[in-house]
Amino acid sequence: MSELVQIRKKAQLTLPQSVRQELGIEEGDFLDVRVKDGMIMLKVKKLVDKDQAWFWTERWQQGEREAEEDIRSGRVEHFANAKEAIASLHEKARGSSNRPVKRAK
Repeated sequence: MSELVQIRKKAQLTLPQSVRQELGIEEGDFLDVRVKDGMIMLKVKKLVDKDQAWFWTERWQQGEREAEEDIRSGRVEHFANAKEAIASLHEKARGSSNRPVKRAK
């Protein structure tokens, strides 16, 4: 895709709607601007609040993917309330403590 844009006052330009739609760029988004080999390169950046950064770590995202797969495969349990859910966790913990622990070699 190629679009022609004009630089306006204060070096401003408008990204064409077709470009914004294709890349999902919305008002308030950030773009990383670089110059490489005489070209201006723009890359869409999504900023994350520092207190939410843990969610985007690879380790956490792997857990999210595993949870989504469990949900899709029906490996879920439903409880009427939190008390029942906690009781189930305690029951499972007691049941697993009687089994021998396999240690990695």
